[in-house]
Amino acid sequence: MNVAKWLLFAVLALPAMELAAFVAVAAQIGVLAALVLVGVTSFTGVLILRHAGGSHIARVRMALGEGRFTALQADSVGGFILVAGILLLIPRFITDSLGILLLAAPLRQLVGAALRRGGPPARADGVVDLPPNEWHQVPDPELPHRRDDRKRDTP
Repeated sequence: MNVAKWLLFAVLALPAMELAAFVAVAAQIGVLAALVLVGVTSFTGVLILRHAGGSHIARVRMALGEGRFTALQADSVGGFILVAGILLLIPRFITDSLGILLLAAPLRQLVGAALRRGGPPARADGVVDLPPNEWHQVPDPELPHRRDDRKRDTP
């Protein structure tokens, strides 16, 4: 099976798995305690989205408005915290567990490294290397004019 089929299967099976997880937790600690636990994790998700996620959403909006996609790629920690807050906000146990795991810094680094494996390796200086067929040089008509002005201004 390809990745899309596995992802579709996981999305369709998630509600059944969540229901089974809720029944198992409720059988162990009681229905009321399970409902309180779901409520507490949802409230935690709201707090995370309000405080940590709010600034990340503002940075994402600014980057999208200016057409800078590198800012989105550079701020992966904020993105993971945002996803963790969303997962905690959903009132279920499996998604809450994934959200709590994403809040742990070592696991965020592992997930980030796994996601970056599919793309080109990032350079420390921020330079993006493109193959020759993916870019072309565009002459800047202002450059010769600026050089002439500097020559005239010097004594």
